[in-house]
Amino acid sequence: MATVRFDHATRTYPGNDKPSVDALNLDIADGEFLVLVGPSGCGKSTSLRMLAGLEEVNDGRIFIDDKDVTDLSPKDRDVAMVFQNYALYPHMSVADNMGFALKIAGVDKSEIRRRVEEAAKILDLTEYLQRKPKALSGGQRQRVAMGRAIVREPKVFLMDEPLSNLDAKLRVQTRTQIASLQRRLGITTVYVTHDQVEAMTMGDRVAVLKDGLLQQCDSPRRMYDHPDNVFVAGFIGSPAMNLFEVPVDGGGVKFGTASLRPSFGATPQGGRVTLGVRPEDLDIADQGLPVTVEVVEELGADAYVYGSMDGAEAADKSIVVRVDGRVPPEKGARIHVLPKADHVHYFDPTTGLRLGD
Repeated sequence: MATVRFDHATRTYPGNDKPSVDALNLDIADGEFLVLVGPSGCGKSTSLRMLAGLEEVNDGRIFIDDKDVTDLSPKDRDVAMVFQNYALYPHMSVADNMGFALKIAGVDKSEIRRRVEEAAKILDLTEYLQRKPKALSGGQRQRVAMGRAIVREPKVFLMDEPLSNLDAKLRVQTRTQIASLQRRLGITTVYVTHDQVEAMTMGDRVAVLKDGLLQQCDSPRRMYDHPDNVFVAGFIGSPAMNLFEVPVDGGGVKFGTASLRPSFGATPQGGRVTLGVRPEDLDIADQGLPVTVEVVEELGADAYVYGSMDGAEAADKSIVVRVDGRVPPEKGARIHVLPKADHVHYFDPTTGLRLGD
């Protein structure tokens, strides 16, 4: 097990003026499961590959267990990587695939067998050890790829979107298995995904990247309840947080026919703020923001109302509201919604940064 530290780590690809990863500072604790998440091209996979030694670090340093590994080759970093495409040898059995790296390293045959059987037991692969990869399902192949990493007993696991080739049901099942396995083994793990639901359900902490820059690194709950900026607010959560610009008038924030007491100090220049509120934090009320119901998505106990906000301030803007699934409003109905006072987020419309606590 080991700690990991990115110290202003930067990667700029040849021919690019802008870094793909820009001065990344990140401390990962011993035994922690950290998830790097963000949209395509945000630098998350590049960050992982820099840690693995597969990408050059143009500026800054990377440390594993307080040892500077920036200039070390991948084989000398004591990390094991799991890719999204499994990368199994088709002509080898499951056991041979899992033990191949140890064989190349000259580990004794009996030790290889012991480690492979141990990993197979952990991953429920014992009965498949003599099969070839083509005889396995996608989920089983991914577990073999994980087994190959486990037998190496590395200091750090690196996982690059390992579930992206699986169907939706298998993804949910396998992500639970990976998270449970990591807790059991206690090995420091850095996991890359573009799926924010995956990030929130698996990580001890989540690091959100955008355009090569770290936006926020926090626990899933803290990030959901206290996003640092508009990007994180809109990216984390499903359905996404409702975000719209509203005026500040006479010390109150205008929300349709209602006025909300702001939780921030000075009003940004221009007299407007970006207000954010999650679908579950909106209530149907007698006053507030007028909304015309366009679609009702019924999910049993809950329902999501997708509507358009009425009025000049909200022209052509949509909103999502979670309501009681047993008594949802009808399509075409006109309702008013009001946010729960303690669950409103305010951001500066120019910088995008959070206002207040």
